[in-house]
Order: sequence, then C-alpha cells, then structure tokens
Amino acid sequence: MKPLIFVAGATGYVGRELLQALLAAGYRVRCLARRPDDLRAKSLPGMEVVAGDVLDEASLQAAMGGVADAYYLVHSMGSTQSFEEQDRTGARNFAIAAQQAGVRRIVYLGGLGHGEDELSAHLRSRHEVGEILRSTGVAVVEFRASVVIGSGSLSFEMIRALVERLPVMIAPRWVSVAAQPIAIADLLSYLLAALDLPLDGSRIFEIGGSDRVSYGGLMKEYARQRGLKRLVISVPLLTPRLSSLWLGLVTPLYVRVGRKLIDSICHETIVEDRTALTEFNIRPCGYREAIAAALNADSRNLLVDSRTIHVAAAPEKAFTAIRRIGGATGWYYANWLWRLRGLLDMLWGGAGFRRGRRDPDLLDVGDTVDFWRVEALEPDRRLRLAAEMKLPGRAWLEFEVTPDATGSIIRQTATFDAKGLLGRAYWYSVFPFHQFVFDGMLQAIAAASRTRA
Repeated sequence: MKPLIFVAGATGYVGRELLQALLAAGYRVRCLARRPDDLRAKSLPGMEVVAGDVLDEASLQAAMGGVADAYYLVHSMGSTQSFEEQDRTGARNFAIAAQQAGVRRIVYLGGLGHGEDELSAHLRSRHEVGEILRSTGVAVVEFRASVVIGSGSLSFEMIRALVERLPVMIAPRWVSVAAQPIAIADLLSYLLAALDLPLDGSRIFEIGGSDRVSYGGLMKEYARQRGLKRLVISVPLLTPRLSSLWLGLVTPLYVRVGRKLIDSICHETIVEDRTALTEFNIRPCGYREAIAAALNADSRNLLVDSRTIHVAAAPEKAFTAIRRIGGATGWYYANWLWRLRGLLDMLWGGAGFRRGRRDPDLLDVGDTVDFWRVEALEPDRRLRLAAEMKLPGRAWLEFEVTPDATGSIIRQTATFDAKGLLGRAYWYSVFPFHQFVFDGMLQAIAAASRTRA
C-alpha cells in the first residue's frame, strides 16, 4: 500500500489538480480544509478530508498523524490583511507540526524570481515561506515556478479574459516582461516526482517550460489559437495601481489580487538554475503546446443549453428517433427556421442544407447531417453532432439516452465555444430561439419515440 500523503491547499487550482493526480497514482490522500464540507461533497476513493487551518497550530498537529509526506500549496495573496504575516504564521505552524508528526518531507510550490531586494512583496514572501518550512529540519523540496498555464490558473484566466473580451488591448509595461511558463501537466509531473526523489537535506529547483515569452506574447498566442484578431496599444506609463483597477473592470480578478499579481509579473521569472532537468526525467513542453492543451481540456468558456424529457419507451426506441434526425426526416420542430438558417449559411459561404444525409436511418461517425457532422456515436445511447455552418465559434448538439424504471430519459445539450465578443453576442442573440426550437424538438422526438414504442 502506498503511503499516506497530506495536502494543505487542496481547494486551490494546483491543489485540486494535484489531488486528482495523487489519487490516480494510487496514493491515499488526507486533505486539510477550512470548510471540509466543500471537499467532502466531491470525495473520491482514497481521499480523506479533515477540518483545519494552517493558521491554527492545534488543528495541524491533530491532522498530520501517520502522514509520510506533505504538500504545502497555501498562500494568502487574496487576504484583506497582511498576507506576508499570514504566510509566515502558516508556514511556521506547518513546519512545526510536520516535525512533530515525523513527516519525511515537505513538497512546496513557490514562485520563481531572482534578486531578493528587487522582488515584489508576494515573491519575497514565497521565498521566505520556503526558508521557514526548512527551519525545523524536515527535508523540503521547493519548486520555484514561473507562470502556470492551465484552465483555472490565475495568470491564465487573466490572459483569457483580456483576449476574449477586448478587441483592443491596452498594454502596460509589464506585458513585455519575460517569463518561462510551465504547463500544469508538467508542474504536476514535478510535484509527483518529488515523492521519489532521494533526499539528503532540502533542495530548491527552478522549473519552467522549454521556452521564454512575455505576457504580451502569451496573449498573442492565445488569440492566434482562438482565431481572434486583437490590436495591442502600448501604454508604458500605466502604473501597477491603475493596471489592477483596469484588470478589476475587465477580468474576474479582484483589484487587490490583481495588484499583487501585477507586482509579481513586473519582474522576470526565468529559470537560471537548470538542475531540475538533470534531477528529474521530465522535459517540459513550450508555451504554445501548453496553451493548446489548456484550450483542449477547457470547459470553463463553453456556453451550454441543456434540457431533459422522460419517455415511456425503451432506450433503443427513443434513440431511433434521434438517429433519424435531419435530411428527409427534418429536425422535428420549426423546420422552416432550420431551413432559413441553412439558407443564411449558404449566403455566408457555408454548405447549408445541401449535403443532407447519406442514409435516412443509419449513421456512422464522420457522416454529414445537413450542416452538422457526426462526431461521436454510441448506439442506443449517445449522438454528438459538430456544427459545420459558418459561426463565430464552435458548436455541438448532443443527445444522450439513459434507461429508468418506466422508460428512458433523453437529454439534449447545445454547447457553444464562443470566439470573443462576437461569439458571445451571437449566442445570446439566438438563445431566445433555442428556448422554443430546442424544446419543441425534444417534445417531438419524445412523441416519435412513444409512437414507435
């Protein structure tokens, strides 16, 4: 049986991802949480949740019994009080509790930066936390990372919000500062590998991706991969304070968090010590691949319209009506609107309804259905269509059939990956039509299922 691992900070972005990775690797994991019910609601096999706070030394000592290794992923950047003092207290309590519990090692994620006198308060605090964790003699593996690229990362979400929402972007001086971003998958690989690292004392490793880029470069690459055209206007005199207010207006960041983040990214975060590449068998990807992976795995930016209906028919009967959608059968409701949409698509240079279907009853993955294409098909269970009409984004229409005690449940889901403001404007302009078109379609599919039952 693998050892028990302790995680402080499991509700944060990296903590949540690490928790999943540890459980997938077969570890037993004990998570510390100030609000344990939030984690217990998502409890998974091998996961244990205990109530506690790194600012409460007694709760830590009670929680760390029997722990082999511990992760410290806590920081107080969002605090309304002195985050430096809270970071010191939390780290000191954690280090003492780990020593008393006989923990073998602490794995800590800090921030990359050089020249202590020139660093922001946030980065100085990150380095100080590492020193405090090492102060009791427990071996510490400290990773100092640059920007983390992944859906949910604070820095990545700032980039996403700026590029998606602003056709014209004001570029303060900090957007030209060099960084060495690391993909969340590569960061997790380092964090997991630290458990097997032979230790004779504490170690500090600087980690980053395979190439360097500025925040402005990250924005341009994000826009390129999303197919968005963005104009960047340089305003070098925009202060961190004004920048944080600006971010508070156009991104999900709180002003106080934005200020601390900007203070940190005003400094280069470049890997100078490449020891991690020799000590670990990990070769991080570049920022382009990291952004592509984040977008590929992302669901936060999707707009969804979903509804269900019960039918007194077996799943195979319910799915038959779904399988025959489009072509000569039509779309079950408001066919004149579907044909109008097809005509507009033709006028915009799309295929419209000209392609129809190859067979009125049978479908395979890759088949065309008017201006859709079959992307996924599980007989009598699931059909997903990907839109091929001209759109300011990507769209899918999915049907799922699940059995229940008196028949079947049909779920219909329309999903849209909007490109920028135009994409969102399109979605909200057609959303009122969804309410009666998709609802009418689902009602008609249910009626057709009952007829065939």
